[in-house]
Amino acid sequence: MPLIGAVADDLTGATTTGVLLARSKARTAVFFNEEAAEKAEGLDELDAVLISSNSRALPANEAYEKVKSGTQALKRMGVKYFTKRIDTTLRGGVGIEVDAMLDTAGEDAVAVVVPAMPQSRRILVGGYSVIDGVALVNTPVAQDVRTPVKENYIPRLLCGQTKRKVGLVTLDKVLKGEEAVRKALEEERNAGCGVIVVDAITLGDVEEIAKACIELRWNVVAVDPGPFTSKLAFHRGLIKEEEPNVPPATDENGKTVLIAAGSATPVTKKQMEVLCEDKRHVRISVDPLPLIEGGDAAMDEAFQAVHKAVELMESETQPRAILFETALHGELLNLDEEDNKRHYAAGMSANRINAGLGTIISQVLEQTGREKVAGLYTTGGDTMVNVCYQLGVECIEVMDYVIPQTDVGRLVGSYDGLPVVGKGGLTGNDNTACDIVSRLFRESARK
Repeated sequence: MPLIGAVADDLTGATTTGVLLARSKARTAVFFNEEAAEKAEGLDELDAVLISSNSRALPANEAYEKVKSGTQALKRMGVKYFTKRIDTTLRGGVGIEVDAMLDTAGEDAVAVVVPAMPQSRRILVGGYSVIDGVALVNTPVAQDVRTPVKENYIPRLLCGQTKRKVGLVTLDKVLKGEEAVRKALEEERNAGCGVIVVDAITLGDVEEIAKACIELRWNVVAVDPGPFTSKLAFHRGLIKEEEPNVPPATDENGKTVLIAAGSATPVTKKQMEVLCEDKRHVRISVDPLPLIEGGDAAMDEAFQAVHKAVELMESETQPRAILFETALHGELLNLDEEDNKRHYAAGMSANRINAGLGTIISQVLEQTGREKVAGLYTTGGDTMVNVCYQLGVECIEVMDYVIPQTDVGRLVGSYDGLPVVGKGGLTGNDNTACDIVSRLFRESARK
């Protein structure tokens, strides 16, 4: 029976937290929605279940209901310890979603918010979020088209979203260790705070916070990107020490990694440029406008890409990787403007592009056969969801990461066991795409 349960606001967030548990010997599965989780076979064999509510960009009332419903599903599964998985950059309606989980988890539940993910250089100091040495509001994520972040002081950000009083435990208390953290948490709760933000700059800090929470014996809902959840589980005796889970190198002949790049960030663009410097890796550029238009135009554009890929994979010089991209060539589209031109609902253009990428990957797999594919690599959470949707997949068993927030899993159900790596658009260095392709070949031989 799964004792650990989390609701994440998107799929890649769910896998990021899930991987930390999986690396600690917890059998962990990530589900695309609560319906898929509740109907899944073998739930009793799992230690942790993570559900994507796909709610980051939703209006507040819809996000609340999605998270509440997901939490209720976890309770029905027998989950005892709850996590509201949040983005490391605090995008979306974090406070609303915390309220939804607290309202469901029990009257005595208190949210302890630890937004730090030190292994990815995401830290909190004095209540201020710092991303890789840069104030959150000065990072590209602050200009995110769908969920921009305009507030750097996290207690104030949450105060504008939650109905509960928000408190803060600052770094000076955390650095004094577990007892000081425990006393500071008690003070904040005695002051009427139902949501308590805690500073952290190292994993050691996160560990001290976790130990203090366990000592208090509170009904704690962990609100974090993953490390706090993992440390709580370890000190509750539910998981072991975290360690890598890397299979040995293998023969790469006769297989191709399929890449769907749905992210348009400068980070992703550079990574793919470096990847394609290797002549064994082929780029197929897809025009996003026909995909946005839909109908026959979208199908024609998708199947042109499929035809090129199938020809390449059946040739004598089968590529090591094929990159399908819509936003890494030519002029970058303003998707809000594209929505407005066509009188679409907000986000529909982006959804249609990602659905097109999903169709391409699905058709290539169907036409060439799974035996010619080493694995799938997607950039951007929405892209991963659409690729898996087109494949008829609703669950991923997570295994490990290539680097933090670049997660390795295996599809469950259709194409069962096929390796997949999902990566956010802002994650990694120039060589990360190359490292992911190499890792997928290793994963393809895992028994």
